Amino acid sequence: MSFEKLLETNRIAKVEKKEFDLSLAERDLSSSRNSFNSKDFDWALSIAYNATLQAGRALMFYLGYRPIGKEQHKIVFEFLAEAEFDINMVDYFDSIRKTRHIAVYDAAQSVSESMAQEAIEQASTFVHKIRTFVHKIRTEADIKKRINFR
Repeated sequence: MSFEKLLETNRIAKVEKKEFDLSLAERDLSSSRNSFNSKDFDWALSIAYNATLQAGRALMFYLGYRPIGKEQHKIVFEFLAEAEFDINMVDYFDSIRKTRHIAVYDAAQSVSESMAQEAIEQASTFVHKIRTFVHKIRTEADIKKRINFR
C-alpha cells in the first residue's frame, strides 16, 4: 500500500492512528434498512452509501490517514483503490456516490426499490470486507512481529 501520490497531491494527510471502529458504519447499515422498510428508497441508498464512506474512513484512520480538501468522499474511494481494496466494490460505490448526489441535491425520488435494495446489500458486503481487510492487516503484522522476535 503506497499512498505517496495522494500525500503529494494533498488529497490525504498523515494523522495519529486510531483504533479501528466500524460502529458508525454499522449504525448506518441499520438506518438504511429502516429507511428501506419505510419505502424511502432515496434515503435508504444515501445511508447505505454513507455506511461505506464511514467504513472507508475507519480504515483510513486506522492506517493513520485522513482525507483533506473539498472532495473528501471521492478521496476516500481513491484511498481504498490505492490500498488495493476490492476494486469492484470501490468502483460500484464511487458510482453510488454520484447517484446519491443526484438523489439528495437534484432529483428526489429518483432511486428505485431494487437500486436501494442492491445498495444496502452491497454496503453490508463492503463493511464486512473492510472488517476482513483490517483483520488481514493485523494478522500480517502479528506474524511479522513473531518472526522478528525469533
